Amino acid sequence: MVAGIHHITLITRKVQANVDFYVGFLGLRLVKRTGGFEDATQLHLIYGDATGSPGSLVTFLVWEDGSPGRAGLGQVGEISLAIDPMSIGFWLTRALSAGLKPEGPSEEFGEPVLRLKDPDGVIVKLVGTNALQATTPWSSHGIPEEHAIRRIRGATLFTETPEETQAILVDHFHYRPEVVNGAISRLVSEPGDIIDIRDARGFWASAPGTGTVDHVAFRASDDAELQSVRTALQAVNSWPTAMHDRKYFRSLYVREPGRILFELATDAPGMLVDEDEATLGTRLFAPGDSPKLLAELNVILPQFSMPGEPRVIYRDLPFVHRFFTPEEPNGNVFILLHGSGANEVTMLPIAHKIDPNATSLTVRGRALEEGAPRWFRRNGPMSFDQADIVSEAEVFAAFIDGAVQAYGLDPERIVYIGYSNGANLLNAMLSLHPHLIRRAVLLRSMAVLENPPAADLSDAEVLVIAGEKDLYGPYSQPLAERLRNGGAKVELETIPAGHDLDGADVPVIQAWLKRSIKSS
Repeated sequence: MVAGIHHITLITRKVQANVDFYVGFLGLRLVKRTGGFEDATQLHLIYGDATGSPGSLVTFLVWEDGSPGRAGLGQVGEISLAIDPMSIGFWLTRALSAGLKPEGPSEEFGEPVLRLKDPDGVIVKLVGTNALQATTPWSSHGIPEEHAIRRIRGATLFTETPEETQAILVDHFHYRPEVVNGAISRLVSEPGDIIDIRDARGFWASAPGTGTVDHVAFRASDDAELQSVRTALQAVNSWPTAMHDRKYFRSLYVREPGRILFELATDAPGMLVDEDEATLGTRLFAPGDSPKLLAELNVILPQFSMPGEPRVIYRDLPFVHRFFTPEEPNGNVFILLHGSGANEVTMLPIAHKIDPNATSLTVRGRALEEGAPRWFRRNGPMSFDQADIVSEAEVFAAFIDGAVQAYGLDPERIVYIGYSNGANLLNAMLSLHPHLIRRAVLLRSMAVLENPPAADLSDAEVLVIAGEKDLYGPYSQPLAERLRNGGAKVELETIPAGHDLDGADVPVIQAWLKRSIKSS
């Protein structure tokens, strides 16, 4: 039987800032990058020591540009990492030099503590202790091995049922009470890591989202221990348990009486099951190791750079946006606008099929309908808020101007590709902001401006693709005629498809791009 913390999993909204903090500042090793096991389209990063040993692992689910959560009742409020007690001064100096705002050093339970906040606002405590040593030390640039983070020190739980929370940890996860200090009861495991249980009755409610801890995982020796703990939990009418194979460990999940999510995870197979020690964390993996899924994940998951590597410096522009940069960019740029209810990721796979070497700038609409993004409000299935179209088109034009300047885009190499509602915004912008969009692909589009202004579209090339089975398909012809009347060079194609994007769109767009390039 083993005991103690296996890993702690949190949620971040900015992958690059997360990597810069946990690898670049704290000096942890990125030991694994994979698609999520619950949702493969969600990037999962795992940090740890040199070999990713249990007890050193801090992992993150990446909800890129997701909504922030709030720590409160029923959540982990703080995490702590163990360092040498003599290293507090080193880390204080390093934090101040990095422009962070550390609190302390102070003393908690007789140990020196430096409190930091990560880019999402999670409280990360560096705790000086000799109770824990590194299993496989990892030192990085600027951090000598003697000052390096050793492993996880512990976590602080916010609960309104402290007695019940403590009981489940003592009875089923091999912790023992150590000391009580005010509202905090400290439990310790045999290896020496700790769980602080804060009596948080009267605290505000928690809210799921970025900047929160998803769960704490404890160590199990093998599958037999997993099953034994599951049986024992079920016998005391605990919250329902669920068992999973996570490739790097097998585990069960349970919510304790205070609603905090716990996991019990086996030490084996471990992080070295699919990479050797020298290359840990350098490859992306897909759940199930599907080559087809891996190829798609390489396109749709948010990209990031390791510290010291070139990266996109994102600017504060009016729309949430993301770049996909291929390994060998050819200078072509696709600006992608999704359909109703989708997001900025949706168009990336088809754009990559059209031109694998094009850079994509994919954008998220700001209007919301039942919580899902779109590009402008509508009053009904065929009735659109005209003032909102004009307003959002103006802001999007400003976004384009800002992106061209901030990211050094060549307007002559940009092709706008919009689908459904995104394509409708583009066709409105051709009239509202002529000369801004030179080449556009409108997929399953219809005219939405009731009284479009007269505009000179003579420098615009437009491909309209309709689906012959699409209920909105008949509206593509009037749209093409309206654009031609403005002087645009328009091609209208119909494919044997419905309203959804289809593989048949790809060769039509590729052929049009070749003709467009030759004529320019």
